[in-house]
Amino acid sequence: MVRIQFGTLSIPSCPVDEYMQKFFDSEESLDEVERKDLDSFSEGLKELEDGNLDLLAMPAQMLHGKHLQMYNSGCEVIGARTPRTPNMILVSENKLQYQPRSAIILTDSKLIRSQLRRARRGIRVLSSKAFIEINKITEKFENELEKYSWMERLRLNGEIDGFVIPRVIYSQIEINGRRHTLLPDPHNLGDNHFLPKPYSDLVVIIGRKNFPNSIGKLFTETEGDTIWKIHDYFLGSMKEDDIDEIGFLVRHRKLSTLMLQAEKDRDLLMEQAFHDYEGEVTTSEVLVEIKIERISNDGKKTISLHRVIPYSEYQVAIVSAEKDWRKILQNAFDVDPKFIND
Repeated sequence: MVRIQFGTLSIPSCPVDEYMQKFFDSEESLDEVERKDLDSFSEGLKELEDGNLDLLAMPAQMLHGKHLQMYNSGCEVIGARTPRTPNMILVSENKLQYQPRSAIILTDSKLIRSQLRRARRGIRVLSSKAFIEINKITEKFENELEKYSWMERLRLNGEIDGFVIPRVIYSQIEINGRRHTLLPDPHNLGDNHFLPKPYSDLVVIIGRKNFPNSIGKLFTETEGDTIWKIHDYFLGSMKEDDIDEIGFLVRHRKLSTLMLQAEKDRDLLMEQAFHDYEGEVTTSEVLVEIKIERISNDGKKTISLHRVIPYSEYQVAIVSAEKDWRKILQNAFDVDPKFIND
């Protein structure tokens, strides 16, 4: 294999350098790769443009709104890697349903604040900024790690009852409290669920235009490519503030897994979707599942869309799915213009 100059760009909630190092360590055929850690997106594009790098791996969320800058540098996304730990964690001695009334939980994600309010009435869910202002505290953070370490100190001191943290950061900080993963699939139909934030733990691979596909595919994954393309199609033109209000989940599913879940939930519609009139399975393909939802600020109202599509059809199907989602949003706002409060 030819020698590849490979760059990584990381943030605390998506340590791409660690992910790629684990990948390289597990792939003996990639021993001709030279790695370089970078500090900024602009630096990565410059290195690619000058030929000092062949590929750049970075968090997908850092690419949002910067496509034009990428294209002007003669680069493009050649693929992506499947998220490993997209779900968030509630750090607290009590599960969400057993939190005391008026318990204080901190999270800086607007989506998660709405999800927590939907799941549990009577608790106070605040951003770190709001907590600081209410308590007239002077506190500044250099990075995410410092912010979450501060939240853990508040929890240990009894000033708050818990906080929500990305799983990957949880493992980087010394936290002795109990953790409760906020999962997207409820144990029982109708139970609480927590779709991840868009782009959660998703890594994209960028290269110069016309970079050989045969080499690029060595570093990407089919499911990751699917997740990136659907994220980009649905969210690429949205403002960052709007994205923080949306829960978004894309994944590959096996038909057998979906049928077991449908049988457990007594979901006749899902059970019949991939069977003909004689009960025979109509597809043997991998399926692509898309879940998207938007929740009112108080957590009392939710609008959502759920699609399951054969892999061979997903690129066409997402066009109609995105149109349907826009219609659902428009109808919701026409009925209640204050559906999402500031």
